[in-house]
Amino acid sequence: MLTVEDRLLEGQLDFWRRYLARKKTVSSAGVADEPEDQLREEVDRLTGGGLTHDEAFLVAVKRLGIPDSLSREFSREQSGRLWRQPGTDALEVGKSWKQFWNEAGVVFALALWAAVLIKLPELFGVRINRNPSFHLRNMSLFVLPLLTGYLVWKRGLSGTVVRWLIAAFVAAAVFANIYPFSSGGNTEVLAVLHMPIALWMGVMGVAYAGSRWNTVEGRMEFLRFTGELIIYYVLMALGAAVFTTFVEMLFSAIGINLEPFYGSWVLPCGAMGGVLVAAWLAEARRGLIDIVAPVLTRLLTPLFTLLMVAFLVTLAVTGRGVNIERDMLIAFDFLLVVVLALQLYSISARLPDAAPGVFDYLQVALVISALLVDLVVLMEVAIRVGEGGFTPNRIAALGMNIILLANLAWSAVLYIRFLRGRGAFAELEEWQTGYLPVYAAWAAVVVVVFPPLFGFG
Repeated sequence: MLTVEDRLLEGQLDFWRRYLARKKTVSSAGVADEPEDQLREEVDRLTGGGLTHDEAFLVAVKRLGIPDSLSREFSREQSGRLWRQPGTDALEVGKSWKQFWNEAGVVFALALWAAVLIKLPELFGVRINRNPSFHLRNMSLFVLPLLTGYLVWKRGLSGTVVRWLIAAFVAAAVFANIYPFSSGGNTEVLAVLHMPIALWMGVMGVAYAGSRWNTVEGRMEFLRFTGELIIYYVLMALGAAVFTTFVEMLFSAIGINLEPFYGSWVLPCGAMGGVLVAAWLAEARRGLIDIVAPVLTRLLTPLFTLLMVAFLVTLAVTGRGVNIERDMLIAFDFLLVVVLALQLYSISARLPDAAPGVFDYLQVALVISALLVDLVVLMEVAIRVGEGGFTPNRIAALGMNIILLANLAWSAVLYIRFLRGRGAFAELEEWQTGYLPVYAAWAAVVVVVFPPLFGFG
């Protein structure tokens, strides 16, 4: 009977045969002889030295006597393929049960610490229900440093990278608490909204991908990880909501009201600890995003395209202006971010060498309609700035919409070039992943520069 490792190796070798046959480097009949024997021997030697089967296979391919460009291209495809194998999880790549449960213990200990940290300010008289401002500004800092610690431990990072990560979190803590914000003021709200973006895109990505953060593959893996984490977190939250409903119903039947306990303890502690658990599940069982993402994108893309087109047509017919108050600006930006997310996860689940299809044309229609909506919002913001002057909300929205406009515009150009056979699909993937630091930089500017610029109001 074949072991899990044997099945994994056979699947990798089959992928190797089909890859070489597709590239027509050697005939498909001749692939299974000497090169395959060399691969098997090298994989056995490397796994005996402590590498996992996936790592050993990629290293072994690079050591074959084939052109370097071919081995590098195969390594990139194989790395992306690991995300498309729902059966490839932490247990199936050679981890023992002991290692698995040790990692689970570390994660749940960190989740417990996150739950403790969210309640720790109460020892100093800072309560969530009395002073939500403090907790909102520091929400990211209650959990993301612990998640970063888990990734540093998991990746074995050290030296300059770790020092940079620590410095980033220290700086975030300083700017979240040193400014004399007006409670509920515009700059405080903007800081609360942009701090998680800056830390996630600018710090967590480096912690997750390590030295591969500078590569398209590394950034795309981080985006896939982000998507899986969100999916697991939402599923856990839904399950917790159902469980909580039944618990409250049962105890209310005997006259005990658990709502205050849930509001002050279970909800904040569970929300913080759940991030660590969701991240561990996303890391340990890779592949869910490539089951869910195609379904979600194919379901939601036509719906959001229809929504955008209907909005633009209604706007043109009625001639009405767009309400750009703070809540509406946030809603518009969130809508455009959802469109980008749909495009990103469509890209991540698509085979790069597949021919253009109907869904690709639908993606272009979605991007172009989102681009037009962004232009409408930008024009309205510019008009309001000209009439009423600069406010932190308007400038933040103006900057974010310009950034989204540039992303959407060039994405549309690259997608159309691909559909016309004048560009590679990989160019679109490289553009989207390479744009992530731009969002992090703008979010950092809003957090650091806006409060003193606008008098902390």
